[in-house]
Amino acid sequence: MHVAAVAALVMFLVVTSGAFVRLTASGLGCDHWPRCGTAPFPTQGNQHAIIEFSNRMVALVGIALSLLAWLASRKVAGLSRLARRCALGAFLGAVAQIPLGGVTIILKLHPLAVMSHFLLALVVLGLSVVVVIEAWSNAVGRAPALDPAWARHVVVWAGLPLAAALVVTGAVSTASGPHPGSAKGVERLGVSIVDTVYVHVRVAAAFGIGFLLLGLFLWRSRFALPGVFRLWCAALAVLVAQMILGEVQYRNALPWGLVLLHVFLAATIWSLSVVIAHVLWRPPAALAAAPRIVPAASAPVGHPVSE
Repeated sequence: MHVAAVAALVMFLVVTSGAFVRLTASGLGCDHWPRCGTAPFPTQGNQHAIIEFSNRMVALVGIALSLLAWLASRKVAGLSRLARRCALGAFLGAVAQIPLGGVTIILKLHPLAVMSHFLLALVVLGLSVVVVIEAWSNAVGRAPALDPAWARHVVVWAGLPLAAALVVTGAVSTASGPHPGSAKGVERLGVSIVDTVYVHVRVAAAFGIGFLLLGLFLWRSRFALPGVFRLWCAALAVLVAQMILGEVQYRNALPWGLVLLHVFLAATIWSLSVVIAHVLWRPPAALAAAPRIVPAASAPVGHPVSE
């Protein structure tokens, strides 16, 4: 479980460090992929090259850890087939980032290539998160799934696509507006940011309404699955902060620091969305209420002492 958790954490760093590369206009700091200019490593004093090269190193660590997590998943007794498949998917997705990064550089950081690089990283992050939850369940046991079953289906087949749409429309909005980290002629999508933000805000509203409705169901189950309800509360806090931050950054001409924080929170919301959707079906026992223990002296004769 610890290997899977560290791998997921590094995948999260891959997402945010990649955003840092883009927002500081360092994407072509090492333009002759896979080399860094004319040398394998960046030259001293070349800030953009150092930023880009550091992101590559973080990604390589992520690949190594995802490989280790997959190999470990094959050795852990009792681990679900789902966990093993997700671990393999995370590793393959992390490896696929290498050629995709090369294509992105060859295309001179075309916005669509950059977006695909970012979105694939989120897919890998989501798979890594599932592996962590499954490994946790394998260690502590699993509690019964949330009832009713139709609510779980709605979250998976409607909630997760909405979360994905929220991230995608946010990426499109960022790629259609002025580049936050450079005043130079960085290629953009060629779509009005007013139009893309219009769509993004409405997707955010739909996601927020659905998220609040989910909270009503989890409130009803807060005694049976208190840990799941706490996860929802944490995700709600992040979502509110993200909405406020989105409004602030838009009204202040997209300063790159706020955009980077917006990406960080977007990755957090995506991760928590995957976690919540997964634990509704397969909650670790640690998220469920502990059985109540009745003192032996007060227990009726012939009845168990635990409920």
